[in-house]
Amino acid sequence: MAKCNQLSFRLPGLNGRRIEGNFQGGNVSSDGGLMLLRQVDRRLGLTKGLAKLLPDQRDPDRIEHSLESMLRQRIYGLALGYEDLNDQDSLRKDLLWQSAAERDEELASGSTLCRMENRAGRKEAWLMHQVLLEQFVASFQSAPQELILDFDCTDDRVHGLQEGRHFHGFYYDFCFLPLYVFCGERLLVSYLRESNIDSAKHAWAILALLVKALRKRWPEVKITLRADSSFCRWKMLRWCERVGVSYIVGLSKNERLYALSAKLQRRAERKHRKSGRKVRLFGQFHYKAKTWDKKRRVIAKAEHSDRGANPRYVVTNLEGGCQALYDELYCVRGEMENRIKEQQLGLFSDRTSCHAWWANQFRLLLSSAAYVLLEALRRIGLSGTELARAQVGTIRLRL
Repeated sequence: MAKCNQLSFRLPGLNGRRIEGNFQGGNVSSDGGLMLLRQVDRRLGLTKGLAKLLPDQRDPDRIEHSLESMLRQRIYGLALGYEDLNDQDSLRKDLLWQSAAERDEELASGSTLCRMENRAGRKEAWLMHQVLLEQFVASFQSAPQELILDFDCTDDRVHGLQEGRHFHGFYYDFCFLPLYVFCGERLLVSYLRESNIDSAKHAWAILALLVKALRKRWPEVKITLRADSSFCRWKMLRWCERVGVSYIVGLSKNERLYALSAKLQRRAERKHRKSGRKVRLFGQFHYKAKTWDKKRRVIAKAEHSDRGANPRYVVTNLEGGCQALYDELYCVRGEMENRIKEQQLGLFSDRTSCHAWWANQFRLLLSSAAYVLLEALRRIGLSGTELARAQVGTIRLRL
């Protein structure tokens, strides 16, 4: 097979002038959105704040690439769709990337960035979460009256022998089990965990740290925990009641719950048979599992359709109508799953292919920092436009 690797060719002359065509393109870049990201970063002070807090153990006399410029390379790259470190081997020569990183020479290579990631440890993870919290607090112009903290975890499948990987029976694959905390569309926590654990492990500790930090800044703010049934742990609920935190959390089905809601379920079934349409009815009762310390309010949804019964239960200490709490508050929790998809599909948070555990946690947080930039662009710069509700992948393609 012929190899067509000619880089230039001559064209017929014009008025005595020599014309030559080539495929070099000159000093051009296809990443015009990079400067928009840089402006958002300047407004937030994100990469500057990270570089200021994160330790740099390199010999100052031998440093060629600053930590701040390397963080910009990596975070901007993820935001622009460059998920792999080897992409930087060509991007480092791009004059636009050099301008965004405020350098007038080539940026760090993929191997240099890889060494930065593998130097990261527990301290870096803690400090980066501090920056996420500060960015969250700074995003409010005045003290909010209420904050709803959404807790959820997801599978981060691995395809190697990474430290901390385990087989998970539910996802039926080897994976990590990262825990995310969002407040609306704003990210507070992205915490990598092993998958051979209880889904709610460390959630209570993280909730306690967040409540303490948020109330330190806004003493009067009302805080609500919202999560699915995998986070329903009565000791955490008891702690919420003790410190004045509201909660609305899913409750796994069991025979006792079926018995307590039997009348409601039968009524929904009769109405469905009579009308032929899907019927949803709501009720409430007080329920205490064997291990719980006391009874708590449970909202029951009795749903019946052509597919049969589909009951659901949530436990809460909030006041209000059953259907309003379920439809207008609890079900909104599903929007958080879109934010997780943005992280994994749009910003490559599942590229945890390093062998070392803390390097993978660092990668997860780099993806989180890229999300903070794009979320701020969406919230501030795109407010009132057709992209105000667009996901990060759409923003990247359109802008």
